[in-house]
Amino acid sequence: MQLDTNQLLRFTTAGSVDDGKSTLIGRLLYDSKSIFEDQLDAIEKTSLKKGHDGIDMALFTDGLRDEREQGITIDVAYRYFTTPKRKFIIADTPGHIQYTRNMVTGASTANVALILIDARHGVIEQTKRHAFIASLLQIPHLIVCINKMDLVDFSEEIYNKIVTQFEEFSSKLLVKDIRFKPISALLGDNVVNRSENMEWFQGAPLLNTLETMHISSDINKIDARFPVQTVLRPQREGFIDYRGYAGRIASGIFRPGDEVAILPSGFTSKIKTIDTLEGELKEAYAPMSVSITLEDDIDISRGDMIVKTNNRPETKQEFDAMLCWLNNTPAKARAKYSILHTSNNQKAMIKEIRYKIDVNTYNRIEDDKELNMNDISRVTIRTTRPLMIDEYRDNKITGSFTLVDDTTNETVAAGMIL
Repeated sequence: MQLDTNQLLRFTTAGSVDDGKSTLIGRLLYDSKSIFEDQLDAIEKTSLKKGHDGIDMALFTDGLRDEREQGITIDVAYRYFTTPKRKFIIADTPGHIQYTRNMVTGASTANVALILIDARHGVIEQTKRHAFIASLLQIPHLIVCINKMDLVDFSEEIYNKIVTQFEEFSSKLLVKDIRFKPISALLGDNVVNRSENMEWFQGAPLLNTLETMHISSDINKIDARFPVQTVLRPQREGFIDYRGYAGRIASGIFRPGDEVAILPSGFTSKIKTIDTLEGELKEAYAPMSVSITLEDDIDISRGDMIVKTNNRPETKQEFDAMLCWLNNTPAKARAKYSILHTSNNQKAMIKEIRYKIDVNTYNRIEDDKELNMNDISRVTIRTTRPLMIDEYRDNKITGSFTLVDDTTNETVAAGMIL
């Protein structure tokens, strides 16, 4: 297995407007020396034009002109950087309520969510909303960064008060690992380097926590799921009879000799070989892309799933899901869409909208049955043919799906199976 320190860690930032998300990312990139000189020159010039004394750290991520003009983050900005210990992908997501869908998009693949809180304001409604979405998306680790500590004289008392506030409501969430850090993104305290102004805080700086965080156990290694993307038939010398089923392992571990079932047909066989460009493997695990050959000649095509015979997902045509609506056009019950689930693509219908959720208060709204952009609701989905599904909390890949409008080809919703 890969060592945690070599793994790619994806993290997302969330927080209210002006809580300093983009500044924090800028500080991470700048202090970890992950900025190219030409980028640095361009941002220094832009900062001078704006009348700043030093570098405006937020400009490292605010890539869109609209964002730079307004001084806010609108779309999801992705940044890649690396340190000697680990590689990172950052998703800088908007704080505004009208961009909930953007936060869902940016956070859907994250290992860690950084939730920023302005030390002057403490826990506000948007803090609760972002924590709820992180919990809904089953992000395993939450780091609560209490920012702008320099504006409250680096007060330990204010920090402790905000930690208590957050812990009071987070007990309702499904996140198991929550950590707190007092930081100043503007000055760099406890971001990459330990703060000399907050010696009362004994924890590690943020970057050190991200570099050393254990994420191997976040991947489901128990439920072996292999959605088939394509069938490989090279038909050339040395591979005349080769028939491999290629795809990306969603979860679990596969080895040659394993007894497997092919769903939805239910036929069984044994794994003959597991192949990659580098050669055969003795074992393969998520999220590796491989080609699997079987001992028996079975009719398998894109959308089928190879699983262990003694551990199978549910095969269902009707199921409940939490749905985040991403489109300007509202959704109504009985509307028909294409559903994309793993490598499977078929028709589906929103059979029933059961209730919507007020993401600020966590209350259910049961009398409103229309889904508008950014709404999150519990719905019942019915498909034309059975899907091989797991609950989202057990398996993010086989437990998630998207809905596409056939007339416009727009992705209209993201769903998490319950």
